[in-house]
Order: sequence, then structure tokens, then C-alpha cells
Amino acid sequence: MSSPFMTSEELAEILGRLDRGEQSVHHGATRSISREPIRELIDDLKALLFPHCATAGQHPGSPANQAAQEVFGGLVRIIHQVSLHNCDESPTCVEQAHSGALAREFFEALPTIQEEALTDAQAAFEGDPAARGLVEIISTYPGFYATLAYRLAHRLHQQGIPLLPRMMTEIAHSDTGIDIHPAAHIGLYFFIDHGTGVVIGETTQIGDRVTLYQGVTLGALNFPHDQEGRIIRGAKRHPTIEDDVVIYSEATILGGDTVIGHHSVIGGNVWLTESVPPFSKVTTKSTIALRTRKDPVT
Repeated sequence: MSSPFMTSEELAEILGRLDRGEQSVHHGATRSISREPIRELIDDLKALLFPHCATAGQHPGSPANQAAQEVFGGLVRIIHQVSLHNCDESPTCVEQAHSGALAREFFEALPTIQEEALTDAQAAFEGDPAARGLVEIISTYPGFYATLAYRLAHRLHQQGIPLLPRMMTEIAHSDTGIDIHPAAHIGLYFFIDHGTGVVIGETTQIGDRVTLYQGVTLGALNFPHDQEGRIIRGAKRHPTIEDDVVIYSEATILGGDTVIGHHSVIGGNVWLTESVPPFSKVTTKSTIALRTRKDPVT
């Protein structure tokens, strides 16, 4: 009968094999990245944007300027850390000064992000009769939290910062059940009601004043491949949702060529893989019922 214990030599052999597998993932990754500092970063940035909705005890006793300095310093460290995981080992890849410049560029965009997020909160207030005010929405609504995390991550993604944007939206995904890729393009006054199960893919384009309910999927119909059978990354494969569209629960809209025309309503449980013109009403009973209205559906 073999021993239930392992010798040092046996453990060393297994760890050596694990190390070889890790090297195949990325030879430049020199440090681990914890989710908790990034989760704290999202909360701290939210507190800077909306201090009246900050968690009790967040930066206790710190003046606003000091709190901002602490968050800025934390962001510099995280950007520096994630860059090591996408590094070709050249000196410029890991320069702290470069991380500081990227963090500065991001901080300069915070007023714009705040303006965008306020339109989302206003859309939630106007779209949900249960809402009692913007403070309640900003403090408690999962759809607002996921959208705010997306807007912060999207800006970082636009700056070319690796890994961090995706980690931010995945943390929001874990907390809310709402999965938004940071590369998606989402307009103003965006409202996700209830939210659990919503999926918004990488190349999705969403206009202004769009409302989604729980379980909506804006996904890919297929994945284009090159001549060698490899997936072509970055191709438009998710739908375009124009302005003033409402999409009800569990609707699935797929395909990069699929366009949902402005002022359309997509009913619950609908499966769509083709475009619909503006002012459409799509239900499970009637595939596409065109409706010309003097007053747009909002």
C-alpha cells in the first residue's frame, strides 16, 4: 500500500510541471493580481464621483483632496502591476512614470464619466416607478453599479490599459450578474432594470436612452475564422441597438449585422438574428409587426 503522504521530491516534480505550464500562459507575468484592490478601486472611484453615496467609513477623516490622492496612488500601482502581465520585458513597459501618466489621463476624464453616469441614474429614476431618488439608485441599484463599472473600465480600455478593464467588469459581473464587456459602446441615459443575466458583448453598439430588462443577451451569432481556422478577433459580431429602444426580459439578439432600429420594442423571450426597422414591435407571436406612430415608443 502506498504512503498517503508525498515526499519532497514528488512535490518538487509536480511543481516543476506546473511551472512549465504557467510559463506557457505568459512568460512576462511576474506578479499575481488580486481582485480585492480592484474591487476597492471601483468603490473608491464611485465615492469620488458620488461622495454623498459613499460607504460609511470610506476614507474616514480624509479631506476630499487627500482621498483623491490616495485613490490616484492606488490606481498608479494597479496600472503598473497589470502592465507587468502584458510585458515584453522592455524597460519602457514597466516604468512607473508611464503608469502615472495613464492614471492622470484617466482622472482628467472623471468629470465626463460622472456626467455620463448621472444620465444613467436619471434614466433609472424616470424608468422605474419604485425609485425614490438618485441617491437610492446610485447606492443600491445593481444595474447602475454594473454600468458605472463599465464606464470606468471602458475609459481605461480606450487608453489601452491591459487586463484591468476586464477585471473591473468581471467583478461587477460577479456582484450583479450583469456581464458587460468593457469594449462595448454604450450611449447616454442607459438603464438596466433588475439586471440579472444581462450579457452585452464586446462589439455591441448601444445608442442613447436604451432600456434593458433582466436576462437580455446581446451576443454573437457566429465567430468568423481565418483560412487556418483561427478565430478573427475584433470583428463586429454583436448587434447594434439604436436610440430609444426597449428590450424586455430574456430577449436574445445576435449577430454583428443585426440592427435594432430606433424607437423599437423587443418583447420578452424573443430570439432575433436579423435587423428590424425603426418603430418596430417584435413579439414571440408576431415575428415583426411594423408600427408607424406619431408618438415614439419610449
